[in-house]
Amino acid sequence: MPITVGVGNIISEEGYLLLMSPAAAESVWKAILGHGAVPMGSNAWETLRILQGRPAPGKELTDEFNVLEANLWNAVSLNKGCYKGQETIARLVTYDGIKQRLWGIRVSSPVEPGSTISVNGKKVGKVTSFTTGKRASQPLGLGYIKRKAASEGDSVIIGDDVEGTVVEVPFLAHFGYVLRAPWSSSNCKVLNSTPQLSNGSAIPTSSKGQCCQNLLSLFGVAMAQHLKETSLFQLPNLETSASCIQEFQSKLNSLSLPSNLTSFCFDPIQFVNTPYICASIQTIQDWDKKLGNSTVLNSGCRSDLEDLTACDGCVAAGFRVQQQLIAIDGNASHSTDCFYFTILYAAGIVNEFGPESTGVMSCIFSIDLKKDSSSSKRHFALIFGLAGAGMAVLCMSLVLGLYIWWNKRWRKNDDVEMESTVSRRRMRPNTAVWFKFQELERATDNFSQKNFVGRGGFGVVYKGTLADGTNVAVKKIIESDFQGNDEFCNEVEIISNLKHRNLVSLRGCCVTDKNRIENGESERFLVYDYMPNGNLEDHLFAVNQGGILKQPLTWPQRKNIILDVAKGLAYLHYGVKPAIYHRDIKATNILLDEDMRARVADFGLVKQSREGQSHLTTRVAGTHGYLAPEYALYGQLTEKSDVYSFGVVVLEIMCGRKVLDFSSGSPRSFLITDWAWSKVKAGKMNEVLDAILVKTEDSVSANPRAIMVRFLLVGILCAHVMVALRPTILDALKMLEGDIEVPEIPDRPAPLGHPSFYNASGNTFSISPALSCLQMPAGDMLR
Repeated sequence: MPITVGVGNIISEEGYLLLMSPAAAESVWKAILGHGAVPMGSNAWETLRILQGRPAPGKELTDEFNVLEANLWNAVSLNKGCYKGQETIARLVTYDGIKQRLWGIRVSSPVEPGSTISVNGKKVGKVTSFTTGKRASQPLGLGYIKRKAASEGDSVIIGDDVEGTVVEVPFLAHFGYVLRAPWSSSNCKVLNSTPQLSNGSAIPTSSKGQCCQNLLSLFGVAMAQHLKETSLFQLPNLETSASCIQEFQSKLNSLSLPSNLTSFCFDPIQFVNTPYICASIQTIQDWDKKLGNSTVLNSGCRSDLEDLTACDGCVAAGFRVQQQLIAIDGNASHSTDCFYFTILYAAGIVNEFGPESTGVMSCIFSIDLKKDSSSSKRHFALIFGLAGAGMAVLCMSLVLGLYIWWNKRWRKNDDVEMESTVSRRRMRPNTAVWFKFQELERATDNFSQKNFVGRGGFGVVYKGTLADGTNVAVKKIIESDFQGNDEFCNEVEIISNLKHRNLVSLRGCCVTDKNRIENGESERFLVYDYMPNGNLEDHLFAVNQGGILKQPLTWPQRKNIILDVAKGLAYLHYGVKPAIYHRDIKATNILLDEDMRARVADFGLVKQSREGQSHLTTRVAGTHGYLAPEYALYGQLTEKSDVYSFGVVVLEIMCGRKVLDFSSGSPRSFLITDWAWSKVKAGKMNEVLDAILVKTEDSVSANPRAIMVRFLLVGILCAHVMVALRPTILDALKMLEGDIEVPEIPDRPAPLGHPSFYNASGNTFSISPALSCLQMPAGDMLR
C-alpha cells in the first residue's frame, strides 16, 4: 500500500503510520507503547531510513514507500531531514504486541459484563460492558476479542446461548449542540485572521491556547454522551477517533471557523481507549469496581449547576474524586486523565440534566456561554399580548408598574444607605470590614463567570469592584478546618491584624445568614486586595497552564520576588506573637502586584487557640512537592516546614523547572530538590540555573553569576530533607542578602531517591518521604 509522506495520521491493517511534529512525537510514541507495542531491541530510537518498503540504513527516503508487513520490526524512527517536510517525524508501530481489539456486539437480549465471547465453540474474548442507550438501535455489548479471531459481521455466542453479531463500535453521540449552544468562538475566530494558519506557521500563542481549550471542552460534551450510551470513557480505536474529529470539524466549518482547527488542537490518539491510564479504567463497570456505585459526585453534581453554589460544590466533589483515583492509580502523572474521566462521569452519568444542559456546559466543562436572548424575546411578546387585551388593562398595568418601580427604587436607596451605615458601624479598628453579601454580589456582578479568577487554597476566587471603584479579590470558602462561624471569625481576627508589605492584605469578610441557601449552612467569604499580575506560577514558566506564552522573568525580578517572600515569611514567624506557620508556601500562593513585587497569600490556614498559642495540627494541609518530609509523614509542623517549602520555591525560580517533573527519565530527577542537589554536588552548576539567566550577549549585560549561585545554594539548603540542617527564615534572608556566608551544602540521606526504597510497582512517589501520599487524606491534595 503506497503512502505519500506528509503530516497526518494513516492506518493500515498491518500497523499505524503516524506522521507528526517533533513536539508531539515523544508523547504519542509513549502512548503507542502503552497500547502494548514493543520497541525493537533495547534502543527504541534506533534510526533507520526506508527505501521502497525495505529497511536500508544510510539510504535516502523517496516520496512513496510501502507499509511493511507485521513482525518485520516493531518500531521505525525516521531522522529529521531525510525526506520531505523538515518538521515531520514518522513512526511505524505494528500490531504485533497488541493482542486484542475492541468490538461491538449486537445482541437481542441483555448480557452481563464478564461473559465469555465464543466463535465456533472457541472462547476468544470477554464482554466488558453493555448498553441499551436510546441512540443504540438495539442492545449493544462491548468486548475485547483476540485479534484476527473475528471480524465485522461474524456471528458469536455470548455466555451460553445469547447470539450476537460483531460490529464496529459506534460513536453514540452527535455534535449538533456545537451549532445550537451559544458558546463563545471569538478566540478561534482570531485564528481565522492569521494568514499563516493554513500552512501551519506562526499562530498567536494565547489565542491558540484558549481556542484549543474551548474546543476540547466542547468535544468533551459528546464524549460524555458517548460514555452514557456505551459505558466507554474513550473511543474504541484510532479510526473512530479520527472520524469523530472530522465530524466535529465540519460543525466548526458551519460556523465559519478555520478548517484545520482540530488538526492544531487535537491528536486523534488522545481519545482512543487504553487500559494504561487512570487506574486502568475503561468502562463504567471499571469505575464502579474502583470507587463503588456512589461517590461524592452523585450528591454534588446531580442538580442544576446553573446555580453558582451548586457548581462550586460539584467542582469540589470533582477534585476529591480525582484525588481518590490518583491514590488508587499510584501515578500522579495520570492526574490529568483522571480529572478528564471525572468530568465525563459527572456530566454524562451523574447530572440529571445531561451533558448538553447549560449548567453542565458552563460549570463542569467551563464553556463560556453567551447570554441567550430568548428571555428578552418572550418578554416583548408578553408586552404585545397585554397590549392586545385592551387599553384599560394596559393603563392599569402601567400605573401599577410605575408605582412598584418607584417603591422598589425608594427601598433600594434606603437599603444602600442602611448598608453603608452598617458597614461604617462594623468597621474594625484594624480597618477590616464586615461586608454584607449584597455588597459582594454587586462587586462581582453576582459572582459572574467572567469575573472568575481561579481556584485558590480552600476556595474559589472572583474579581470584584467595590462601590468606591477599588478592585478586590473575593474568595468564597468551600472547604476549611473551621467548625463554626465563631472559629472562622477568630481566624479573621488573626489575619486582619497582619500588616506587611509582602503579605496580601485582608480587607474584610462576610458570613451569610444560614437561611439563604437550602442546606441551611452559612457561606463565608474573604475579601483581599486584588493583585493585577496574578500568581508567580503564571510568570515562572515559558508557557503557563492556559497555554499562553509568557515573557520570562528577569534576574532583578526573580531576586526581588525571592527576597519579598523571605521577608513576608520572616514577619509571620517572628513579627507576630504567637508565630504563624503558613503550611502551604508554593508558587500559586505568591501573588504579584502592579510592580511585580511579591506578596504571600493564603496564610489563613493557621488557627489560634483561646490560650493564644499557635495551633499545631497533625492534619496535613499543603501541596505535594512543597511539603516538608517531617510534616507530610508525621504532621510535625515547625517554622522549618515553611523554610523547606520556601527552598523549593527558590529552586523553581532559579532553575525555571517545575517542582515535579513527570517527564524525567530518572527517579532521582523527579523532584526538583533531588535533581538540583545532585547536579550541584557534581559541579554542574550551569545545568541547574535557568538557561535564560546564564545566557547573555555581552559582559555588560551579564547577570551576576556569583549572586545567582548564592541564591541557588540557599534554596538547596532550605529544602534539605533533615530539619536540623535547614536555616531559619531569618538566617536564610541574611544569606540571600550576603550578610552571612552560605555553609557547605551537606549530603542528603539515602532514602531520597535511593533505589532500595522503590516499591514493587515502580511508583516514583515512593522515592521521597515528602511525596508520600499514604499518610494524608486525599482531600488535602487539593490545596
